[in-house]
Amino acid sequence: MNPTKIVGIALIVLGCLGLAYGGFSYTKETSNLKLGPIELKVEEKQNVNVPLIVSAAGVVLGIFLLVGVGRK
Repeated sequence: MNPTKIVGIALIVLGCLGLAYGGFSYTKETSNLKLGPIELKVEEKQNVNVPLIVSAAGVVLGIFLLVGVGRK
């Protein structure tokens, strides 16, 4: 399996995940206050939205890499 097909498959999978979920979230931990041995930490939940056009473009590009580039 050549690298072009692997990238194509990865783009299709990531594009489908983007279409299905529309984004992802993660937790960011920050240290707000530090007084000697006492430390106050705050966890913030961050959301990242993946645009629909980016997900669809990933799927289309992945299909193109699998089908179009492999032919001679």
